[in-house]
Amino acid sequence: MSQKSELVTLTAEQMSAKLRSGEISARELTQAELDVIGAAEPSIQAFLARSSEEALAQADAVDKRRAKGEELPDLAGVPVAVKDMIVTKGIETTAASKILKGWIPPYDATVVARMKRVGMPILGKTNLDEFAQGSSTENSAFHPTFNPWDTTRVPGGSGGGSASAVASFESPLALGTDTGGSIRQPAAFTGTVGVKPTYGHVSRYGAIAMASSLDQVGPCARTVTDAAMLYDVIAGYDDHDSTSLPGKLPSMAAAAVKGARRDLKGLRIGIVKEATGDGFEPEVNASFNEGVELLEGMGAEVKEMSFPNFLHGIRVYYVIMPAEVSSNLARYDGMRYGLRVMPPAGVPQTAANMMACTREAGFGPEVKRRIILGTYALSAGKYDEWYGKAQRVRTVMIQDFAKAFRDIDVLVCPTAPTSAFKLGEIQDPATMYRNDIATIPANLAGLPALSIPSGLDGSGMPTGFQIMAAQRHDDTAFTVASALESAFTEKWGAPIWTKMKTPWLDSMPEE
Repeated sequence: MSQKSELVTLTAEQMSAKLRSGEISARELTQAELDVIGAAEPSIQAFLARSSEEALAQADAVDKRRAKGEELPDLAGVPVAVKDMIVTKGIETTAASKILKGWIPPYDATVVARMKRVGMPILGKTNLDEFAQGSSTENSAFHPTFNPWDTTRVPGGSGGGSASAVASFESPLALGTDTGGSIRQPAAFTGTVGVKPTYGHVSRYGAIAMASSLDQVGPCARTVTDAAMLYDVIAGYDDHDSTSLPGKLPSMAAAAVKGARRDLKGLRIGIVKEATGDGFEPEVNASFNEGVELLEGMGAEVKEMSFPNFLHGIRVYYVIMPAEVSSNLARYDGMRYGLRVMPPAGVPQTAANMMACTREAGFGPEVKRRIILGTYALSAGKYDEWYGKAQRVRTVMIQDFAKAFRDIDVLVCPTAPTSAFKLGEIQDPATMYRNDIATIPANLAGLPALSIPSGLDGSGMPTGFQIMAAQRHDDTAFTVASALESAFTEKWGAPIWTKMKTPWLDSMPEE
């Protein structure tokens, strides 16, 4: 492996240390990541747009500030990739949809502005299922993304681009959005760490809306500490976001450091009974059970807990989410921005016909499916029967979680019922939807939740371990995740990514 390849396989924490010591420059690090993107993209296709010139300019600015002796934030000079669901000033943002192709936002999302403020070069925009609607990143309007562990398999979705970029060393860090598991499920499929913060801890201003009561921006990384460092940059109150929660947050990086000591004495952990066993692959359950044993070995008190409504989450979600999708996507009408398709000759050139033609051409099949389902759920005569009833069940689920967290500190279960499946393997939408069965409840209840790698199955594909905490107790989830990550790494003898073949890195020249 070349020196450049060794540089990009460092963790973000290690990169930060080398930048602060002057051992490497931000330009050198950013160029190395851009070179990896160039080498890996033909086989991974994690990116929709690259911002090489902007990234190098941001890196140069960091180097100049550091040369003047300025005290810079820890992640200054560490590159990051951004899911194309999050707007970036001057860089095309499409939500992986034809209806937004060519749109250049005039402003940055709050999370992007905060990363720029600390000096993080933006490498580019990562691929996703169109408007974040999918579980495999096969629904992008432009191209699918492939799993770096096996490029015949999906990386999960909707944020498969960010997860694959991190897993393939194209970027040490990335941002994703999570509406029903779109950060955590790809993390499980790619052997990375994915975090969905408490709803309201991270600003949604500038994150293109899919389902507003469920969406949350969060970090993707290769380690829990790296994810915590990025969390600390992007989190906090934002008066641009009406759902943003006020109050000072504890340091998630400090919580991760605490967890790495592996002392969990007195911590109470509940296993979600309904999210293990039947419906989950035996190897997924086996790696999960190994994780539970490791937690017990670190002093945690573990007990199984029943959540009768947990598995109802997927049914509730697929009423509430499409209803909000139907409302949020009504703005893409060809009138103000994005794609415009005029009616063909002989058809009246009216605004209504133009809107119909634009939406027909601009939206893909999965987006159309969810708009139709959501419109039906909100229609006269069906609102109370579908949407109203789903919201009532959601309230019961929130109450169930609140009651459980009186007796425990975190809940755990596998992140996904399977490891990554083959591209094109799942054609039935209902079967695809079931991939999010274990992740959806955290979104419905606004809980923080993390996914960390829990091992490899018989096919050599990663599996994931999910940790959920009570609202606003994200630091507890980080502490447990860091402790378990450390225990897993000791058991394996090395971080999980060292077991992945990386031909794009192995073939890179020294210069």
